[in-house]
Amino acid sequence: MWDDAFPSFLIGLREGLEAGLIVSVLVATLVRAGARSRLPQVWTGVLGAIALSMSFGAVLTFTAASLSTAAQEAFGGTLSIVAVAFVTAMVFWMRRSARSLAGEIKEKVTGALAMGTGVLVLTSFLAVGREGLETALFLWTTARAAHESAGPLTGAGIGLALAAVLCWGLYRRVLSINLTRFFTATGAVLIVIAAGVLGYGLRDLQEGGVLPGGAAYAVDLSGSVDAGSWYSTLLQGVLNLTPTMTWLQAAGYVGYLGVVMTLFVRGVRGGGPSPSPSPSPSPS
Repeated sequence: MWDDAFPSFLIGLREGLEAGLIVSVLVATLVRAGARSRLPQVWTGVLGAIALSMSFGAVLTFTAASLSTAAQEAFGGTLSIVAVAFVTAMVFWMRRSARSLAGEIKEKVTGALAMGTGVLVLTSFLAVGREGLETALFLWTTARAAHESAGPLTGAGIGLALAAVLCWGLYRRVLSINLTRFFTATGAVLIVIAAGVLGYGLRDLQEGGVLPGGAAYAVDLSGSVDAGSWYSTLLQGVLNLTPTMTWLQAAGYVGYLGVVMTLFVRGVRGGGPSPSPSPSPSPS
């Protein structure tokens, strides 16, 4: 089960930490500004974003269940590619924004304080909602690829819980993490995972009749590889590599991994020195 849970654990940890950092800065800024009475507005926005994310996941599940087999494949394949696009954008955005995250959020909170209750609620709702929707979409695609939900849900839950603990530690200044290095390392791993999700999505589109080449295999090791072996389960659960892959799958996997990882590594090398360990201000 852990093989299937690892991608969801990683996305839960990353997205949870990103959203948690935003909430930490929101709360700390209000506390420093002497506006503790407005903290419920932040939590209202956060709870609303969580509810929206859970509802989005439920809609995806029920929508897929009501479709025919071919339509399910096409629907799942399309959402897999959308998930890859969101994860890729998130990885690059966080790599660029880690240095200035706290400053940008402080500016938004200052503006929200001046404009009233609704704006502060909306600020926290949008800040957390984006990460929540991305998490729900990626979790749904990984659960579908694993053909079961227990492992991915467990992994995501552990990742989110760990992210909450880390954010609390950063907020209270009892923990120090170099966030730039953290997001860089997890970003590289997520790019590898996303390449597998892309390949799986392309295969779904082929099986759904949207794309051609479903019977043109670049790799067919089904006769020599035990699909139930530990190494096969590991490769399929973590990287979505299967004993049989079509030419389109293989091209999508290799092409995405080669291009995106190259751009990511170049950006890291040209990013300059690391910032301070935590962008979260102290509440005191």
